[in-house]
Amino acid sequence: MTAQDPPPSSPAPASGRLRALLPDLTPWRASRDFRRMWVAGLVTVFGTCLTFIAVPLQLKELTGSALAVGAVGAVELVPLVVFGLYGGALADALDRRKLILWTEAGLGVLSALLLLNTLLPHPMIWPLYVVAGLVSALSGLQRPAMQAIVPRIVAHEQLPAAVALNSIRWQIGAIVGPSLAGVITAYAGLQWAYALDVVSYAVSALLLLGLAPSPASHEAEKPSLRGILEGARYAWSRKDLLGTYAIDMAAMLFAFPTAIFPFLADDLDAPWALGLMYAAGAVGSLTVSLTSGWASRVHRHGRMVVYAALGWGAAMAVAGWLGNVWLVLLFLAVAGGCDMVSGLFRSAIWDQTIPDALRGRLAGIEMLSYSVGPQLGQVRAGGMASLTGVRASVWAGGLACVASVGLLALSLPKLMAYDQRTDEHAVRMRKQKAAEAVAEAA
Repeated sequence: MTAQDPPPSSPAPASGRLRALLPDLTPWRASRDFRRMWVAGLVTVFGTCLTFIAVPLQLKELTGSALAVGAVGAVELVPLVVFGLYGGALADALDRRKLILWTEAGLGVLSALLLLNTLLPHPMIWPLYVVAGLVSALSGLQRPAMQAIVPRIVAHEQLPAAVALNSIRWQIGAIVGPSLAGVITAYAGLQWAYALDVVSYAVSALLLLGLAPSPASHEAEKPSLRGILEGARYAWSRKDLLGTYAIDMAAMLFAFPTAIFPFLADDLDAPWALGLMYAAGAVGSLTVSLTSGWASRVHRHGRMVVYAALGWGAAMAVAGWLGNVWLVLLFLAVAGGCDMVSGLFRSAIWDQTIPDALRGRLAGIEMLSYSVGPQLGQVRAGGMASLTGVRASVWAGGLACVASVGLLALSLPKLMAYDQRTDEHAVRMRKQKAAEAVAEAA
């Protein structure tokens, strides 16, 4: 080495490399409202996951039909589409805090109705479908406001970290909830699952009462069809956004077989593993979230969305093909990890490029992309399982997911080319947030 040569760089210590992988806790430390929403969401997710297991299990017990279980997705679809779009318009026109709070209370009432039906000497089937439709409607009203409020309470540069932390919250509930649901429903009965869900909504509503008001901007328009169409036109003009919606819809439509997990567990002679099947995907997602520090060093977000969706479909195909329950659980976990990667980078594109004035309406469209797909996926999985068998429904859906995502990637060059360092929308949002921070400091 000559005197002019730079000294060799020393490798980063192991502790530094570990910290680089761990999730960024800055949004949790910096924002009181983010902390409240995070804890409230954790409580709600825990209860919701209990009901998510209890409803298909109760329908299976009452009907014995995979098609009847899958039909829940069809019942939920129309309310989700209609109220999801309208909820996006409401989120831009009303106080987002109030909208979140009132819908949370309504969801708690619906869980109480499920509990009352289960306590009847002979529980009825039709209330399960009616309540599922109403829950879908209220969720459609709430979710755009939940998503649209985050960029207001979290700094722009912290949004990817906030997405990862919110995902960790969901995954903790999704792991604990289904795992306990299997035990609770087996030994205590379905009524206890519904009762705990009611309690979770009560606790969550109390936490959300402490959020600061989040009123609409002064120039906000009243909710209208014209306003909804304005949001749709903006989404259509952004082919990178359209790509994120289309990729996720295809992945969920073809490779979201959770509705038939009760039948898959029976097919594998492992009914004891039902709760683990529902929790496996969340385990994979949580593993990714807990090591998500690497995500801040990735800039080609569109490519990551595509690669992760391909991995999701491939893992589901393998899970459907295998006959060993432990290997099935392993690949369900792999699929969950891929889904988390896709969700992380989809949310980063959405949160860092969409103007606040359109945030609610676009959140409504985004909600449809990641919610309608699973509802249709339940119908597809249940219908195909009744025709070809449970395992064939799973592996064929996974292969169809891989094929459809591959075709979409080829036809969506804007998504594949997206780079958050140079994208005009991301650059504009960064400058706007910087200007707002300077104005507040002055």
